[in-house]
Amino acid sequence: MATEKTDLRREAGQRTRDGLMSAALELLADRGQEGVTLREITDKAGANVAAVSYHFGSLRALCDSAIEHALESYLDEQIRAISALGPASTIDELAEAFALPMVRAIAAGGRDRDVMRTVARVAIDPPESWERLTAKFELSRRDAMRVLEANLPGVSGEDLVFRIRCAAGILNWLALAPIGAELATQPAEEIARKLLPVVAAAFHGYSSMS
Repeated sequence: MATEKTDLRREAGQRTRDGLMSAALELLADRGQEGVTLREITDKAGANVAAVSYHFGSLRALCDSAIEHALESYLDEQIRAISALGPASTIDELAEAFALPMVRAIAAGGRDRDVMRTVARVAIDPPESWERLTAKFELSRRDAMRVLEANLPGVSGEDLVFRIRCAAGILNWLALAPIGAELATQPAEEIARKLLPVVAAAFHGYSSMS
């Protein structure tokens, strides 16, 4: 009986923790870390202020946890898609894998879109928690570089890294700009049709300057 009560308390605690994370993520996506208050988060989550201290220690720690969760979810999905590309993969296929998390998130809306908007916002001012994810950022970049180097042998590594960063910037902008909300009314296939050529163009760059 005591074990059952302990399990129920643990489940209730996890639900409260998850609810606080979801509320923080939604508010962070809309306004960024400086625009979020503790009271707003607890009201949205249906929790009390003490729950934040118990589960996270502080508002800042809660926001950092939500941001880190968003980043890790994004990177994990992107890495899975890019690492599946083979030696003969094209730049168009890389663009599809690279943008896949964004396409899915815009089409799905809700929490998925909140994750992408949070990733986009913090990309402007990276939090300290990004340091723990450095290896994942490097893995995503390395796999993208592998495909680009095979397709663009005459382009320097420095330029390829720049193009990857530009492609990421396009996705971040799309998550926050009004056009992202316009795309959200369309199916994933249509979003991909419009977005993927733009990302591929960032990877290709100009073959010559006139």
